[in-house]
Amino acid sequence: MTAHGGAATVRAVVHGRVQGVGFRWATRERLGALGLDGTATNLPDGTVEVTASGAPEAVGRLVSWLRDGPTPGRVTRVDVDTAPGE
Repeated sequence: MTAHGGAATVRAVVHGRVQGVGFRWATRERLGALGLDGTATNLPDGTVEVTASGAPEAVGRLVSWLRDGPTPGRVTRVDVDTAPGE
């Protein structure tokens, strides 16, 4: 996670059965509920890329939710890039 001016930014790639199960929709809902800016995008290899920016505590809560759920589908691994774009 990088922090800029009190905000944190993270990029996560979520592995498992996460496409075609409502995972992106649920992730976008969670982003909004946590007050974060971000995206959830299907990647060609079957993973979902999640980006998030906002309060560091909220970003941490999102990453915990991605890893431990409950999320739609079945998450087997979450790779977190703590310095996206750097």
